[in-house]
Amino acid sequence: MVSLLWYFWIYSFLGWLVELTFAAASRSEDRRRRCLLLLPLCPVYGLGMLAVLALPPMGWLGQVAFGGLAATAVEYVYHWAGERFLGVRFWDYAQVPGNLRGRVCLPFALAWGLLAAAALRFVQPGAEILASEAAPALTYACLLFFTMDAISSLWFLRTTGDLSEMRAAWPF
Repeated sequence: MVSLLWYFWIYSFLGWLVELTFAAASRSEDRRRRCLLLLPLCPVYGLGMLAVLALPPMGWLGQVAFGGLAATAVEYVYHWAGERFLGVRFWDYAQVPGNLRGRVCLPFALAWGLLAAAALRFVQPGAEILASEAAPALTYACLLFFTMDAISSLWFLRTTGDLSEMRAAWPF
């Protein structure tokens, strides 16, 4: 169970890096891809990879196909929950071809599949080592700080409904 927590944090952090890189490469006006108030984590990536890790072992093509489907399903539910319970839209794919209610789209589903397969092959072995060697005290401290940040972030979004203000709260 502790390993799953570390996988969630590792992939959430890597997802935050992907978001920063994508924002820079696409010259996005919104370069601050914040998902939490303090921590550099994008939980949708962590949840998506947990869904991918729950899949049975399969070949590379299966990982791309089913990994993309699993991550896209998580992305859809995450976006729906953000709209329903927090009153925010974390992203909008309405202008992207092959979108479903602006929450998910075919080009990103394909990208998630490729990223999932690459993560399983190149990142997961290191994540397993890191998770197995993390000291219990470090895990508890990280869990405490993450929980505080997650609750504060949810409260902030529920109260203000303003994702841009939360993104402006930190320089990255």
